Amino acid sequence: MKAAHLLAAAASVVILAAPAAHATRLVIATVDNAQMLEMQHLTPLFEKTHPGIHVDWVTLTEHQLRDAVSTDLETRQGQFDIVTVGMYETPLWARRGWLVPIQPDAHYDVADLLPSIRAGLSYRGRLYAAPFYGESSMLMYRTDLLRKAGLRMPAQPRWSEVAALAARLDDPRHGVYGICLRGKAGWGENMALVSTMVNAFGGQWFDMNWRPQINSPPWQRAVGLYVDLLRRYGPPTAAQMNYNANLALFAQGRCAMWVGATVAGGFVSSARFSRVAGEVGFAPAPIAVTARGSHWLWAWALAIPSDVDARQQAAAQIFVNWATSRAYVERVAARDGWDLVPSGTRKSTYANPAFQAASPWAQVELEAIESADPNAPTLPRSPYRGIQYVSIRGFRTIGDRVGAAIHQALEGKLSVDAALAQGQYAARRELLSAGYPP
Repeated sequence: MKAAHLLAAAASVVILAAPAAHATRLVIATVDNAQMLEMQHLTPLFEKTHPGIHVDWVTLTEHQLRDAVSTDLETRQGQFDIVTVGMYETPLWARRGWLVPIQPDAHYDVADLLPSIRAGLSYRGRLYAAPFYGESSMLMYRTDLLRKAGLRMPAQPRWSEVAALAARLDDPRHGVYGICLRGKAGWGENMALVSTMVNAFGGQWFDMNWRPQINSPPWQRAVGLYVDLLRRYGPPTAAQMNYNANLALFAQGRCAMWVGATVAGGFVSSARFSRVAGEVGFAPAPIAVTARGSHWLWAWALAIPSDVDARQQAAAQIFVNWATSRAYVERVAARDGWDLVPSGTRKSTYANPAFQAASPWAQVELEAIESADPNAPTLPRSPYRGIQYVSIRGFRTIGDRVGAAIHQALEGKLSVDAALAQGQYAARRELLSAGYPP
């Protein structure tokens, strides 16, 4: 299935088929991103070479996936044999004993994994989730529109420069918006971007005494700019736009610029999916007073819950090895081309001349992933790990509540100051209930 069809099919769906007699049945929960949908369509190849294993898929939006998986693991319901998780959940859940270590087979080549991706999915030196694809953030822009307007994208754009370009390129009468950004509320939605903007403006979630900093000047400047950009130069539906929606709009030629996930590079550059293929440029995520924490680091990965029985675990380990291997990348390349392989995980992918030739964003992506440092994510010292998230148990609730308040500011229901005051209160309350400061 081609990329355009994959994105069109990105919806909640369960892929079911009758398993062979006595086959081990694996139920896998995953997110509705195009790369994951492609894995589902390649699953018959796995089942053909592993006739004793049958795979069923439960495909959900990001928010639905996080709710379903966290509830399943916390309540030990055992609905899923393999779950799709990220860098936030993996070490926290491994520490709580909810996941089993990944057991790489003889062909897996753990040393080939990018160090920052491997580290983010490990706990006490052991890999607890195998990366399917990794990503950072970058600025994608229409080279033809800049050229027509006599404008130039800086090698390292600043947010002030991005704002000036958005004003010049905004042309809603002809169906082109100056900028597209995530607007949908949620810690993995609008807050993934907003957190990096705050970092770039010299802010942080908490100071060294675990005091929330959400109503501080860096937050006010970052969120004020974010709201202003989208309300003045963004699409009318900006407040509802998530990754997939922004990807579709950019690929239709409706966005002059988009600061989003590097994984989008292959889709916006592919003539099979994008109307503006060949007219897209790539630059690092914008900075402001600092570059530290200005681009995020993430991986969608496959993990195995610890309450899965031994037979299911053995089959799950086989599938995880298959789906996250170098051989899998080569299968996708043979089927769809090197521009659509799951990247952001392996050194060998970036070293491959065919991938380099097909992927004009690859160097921007690799440099962003390698330079992202979750251990030093902010200009002032912070007591936490993570760039667009904080690696503590209560952060999901905090991020969702702050994201909801900022979403209201974007919709004009709250002022920016009121939204941040609301977020400050919610963060302080959640920290206290979670026992912070420790």
